[in-house]
Amino acid sequence: MAPYRVRQYEDGDYERVRAIFAQGITEHAPASYIHMLKRPQAQLPFLGLFLAVLAASGSLLVSLVALLLALAGGWLYIRSLWADYVQQSLRSDLLHIRRTYLEAADSCLWVAEAEGAVVGMVGAILPENPSERGRALELKRMSVRREHRGRGIARELCRTVVRFAQERGYGAVVLSTSMVQYSAQQLYESMGFQRVSERSPSRLASFLHFAWLVK
Repeated sequence: MAPYRVRQYEDGDYERVRAIFAQGITEHAPASYIHMLKRPQAQLPFLGLFLAVLAASGSLLVSLVALLLALAGGWLYIRSLWADYVQQSLRSDLLHIRRTYLEAADSCLWVAEAEGAVVGMVGAILPENPSERGRALELKRMSVRREHRGRGIARELCRTVVRFAQERGYGAVVLSTSMVQYSAQQLYESMGFQRVSERSPSRLASFLHFAWLVK
């Protein structure tokens, strides 16, 4: 018997589901910051600041302090973007979960349960993109608690969405994931998802290049 089970969301899961989502999303902040620092668009301003302060002050120490302060500011900014995204999500589809996922047509939310506790989640919903309506469902809010990863839970949650879509006559499942979610990308691609485009629908996405995958 599998050490976990996937079942449909129940109202008693509300707080647990929101907490799992918030924790999982917040974990991406450090990787996002490193990703930003590797981009020339970020490196050049930091280098310019360092050289400008060095030229103005003539002090290497002052220049290094200014650079460190700028780096710290960059970290706070990236972290705030993820925090804003979490709050936006908690105020949108994850505010009225039953209405959004259980009462709406061709939508559902599932949880993974292990050792008597909810440890993962995933949703299926009609895509926001009108061009995808009628032919695809969107996989949304996939998250598994860190201590329960590596047990096949995310893969089974993904399969659940794919089966749900197929049973309702949809020919595809679409999803979006950031470039720093390396494990998620590997999972989706191993299950047959293909990258079809990259979009930047928000300030956060403009830093991370959200990839849209389809199966």
